[in-house]
Amino acid sequence: MSDDQPPLLTGDQLARLGDLLHRWTGMIFGEKKRYYVERRVAERMRRTASPEVDEYLTTLLHDTAERRSLINAFTVNETYFYRETYQFAALSNAILPAIARTKRPGDLLRIWSMPCSTGEEPYSIAIWLLEHWPLVDAYHVEIVGSDIDSDAIAAARAGRYGARSLARLPYAARQAYFEPEQQDHYRIIEDLRESVIFREANLIDTASVEALGRFDVILCRNLLIYFDESARQRASANLHSALHPGGYLCLGHSESMARIDDRFTMVRLDDAIVYRRD
Repeated sequence: MSDDQPPLLTGDQLARLGDLLHRWTGMIFGEKKRYYVERRVAERMRRTASPEVDEYLTTLLHDTAERRSLINAFTVNETYFYRETYQFAALSNAILPAIARTKRPGDLLRIWSMPCSTGEEPYSIAIWLLEHWPLVDAYHVEIVGSDIDSDAIAAARAGRYGARSLARLPYAARQAYFEPEQQDHYRIIEDLRESVIFREANLIDTASVEALGRFDVILCRNLLIYFDESARQRASANLHSALHPGGYLCLGHSESMARIDDRFTMVRLDDAIVYRRD
């Protein structure tokens, strides 16, 4: 909203919406983010022809499609291929070799990337393992990407990316795993698209996490920083349940599980600090 316009949301309306978003996503949106919130609410009200804020807030309570659209508007999808590759190095150099020692050739080995946004991270994991882990073909590696944003999941399944997303990907990998399309856009080759499973899931919703099954490795990078303490506790409980005993959790570089959940043990590897379910 511009400086000469009155606020779109009253203090009570902003608090109501903040409570709803926290309940649905775990993220915190209050007075300090008023401008960010009002821009997105105004756009959704325009698209749904809602004349009044209270009417729109009531709509959110029973219209699941509009609720999903609003949540999509609030998610952050800034990502790119080969982001923070030190954790991928830890995955191929230490984590997966340790897990493989507990399995037989051909066994299922599951990796969960969340929030996966438009798919750059789970596809990066697939490419990295093909390039850097010699035993990748000895096991049935299943990579699952999930996000609360349904639009992002649709884009991830399509697998189309521009030059910005690919800027840090080695040229040889781009040549091997992408097909050029028009206007400097590229598409993940079909075999790789079909090797990654994408699902909608909400980390603070236990049922949607349980529906994904259990994993040997989870990458949950730069999400917990958006949560308050109660949401982090719910998220950590779901992450713990989603990991097989002895499984590994990778967080963002500014995040730590040590102050959230003592059921994880911090493990210092040569390439990264990660957490293991005891």
